[in-house]
Amino acid sequence: MTHQVHAFEPPERFVAGTVGPPGERSFFLQARGGGRVVSVALEKVQVSLLAEKLEELLTEAARRFGVDLELPPEEPSVAASDNEPLESPVDEEFRVGTLGLAFDVDTATVVIEAIAAGEGELEAVDDAEAETVDDEDDDEPDDDLDRLRVRLTPAATREFISRAKRVVAAGRPPCPLCGQPLDPRGHLCPRHNGYHR
Repeated sequence: MTHQVHAFEPPERFVAGTVGPPGERSFFLQARGGGRVVSVALEKVQVSLLAEKLEELLTEAARRFGVDLELPPEEPSVAASDNEPLESPVDEEFRVGTLGLAFDVDTATVVIEAIAAGEGELEAVDDAEAETVDDEDDDEPDDDLDRLRVRLTPAATREFISRAKRVVAAGRPPCPLCGQPLDPRGHLCPRHNGYHR
């Protein structure tokens, strides 16, 4: 079976978003460009870890390669204004199993690759701070899996991180004692041994 690589280098829009009410949300990465839209499903923790690892990658790129991470004055307003929902219809291409990150020194861009989950694969974030992305590596076991690849400038990466953090934080508030999401119908907190006060 052949695999598909959905490449957006660069995308017109690349965002994290959700479908559904808090507590029942499904999380997606969505890329748009060249008249097509690709949406891939993933878990909330993957979105959170992706934002965290992208920040680390940008910091490391600035330290090692002198990449300018300052946003021009006009760009923060653009970043703050992308609160639009995901483009409809949200058709899931695949469920993400692995997320790969790299910094391409030659083009000063961040490469994000979302790879489909294989059979029985646990979901994880793969933090590879490579200088370039090697597309010719045939030794990888996931070469036959579908993938979404996007290439972003550092400024576009900052915009993605900002929105991803807002999306993750927009869910149910955490319990101040145990950190689990609070349910409007009640919460059995393990710190209270199941008893309500």
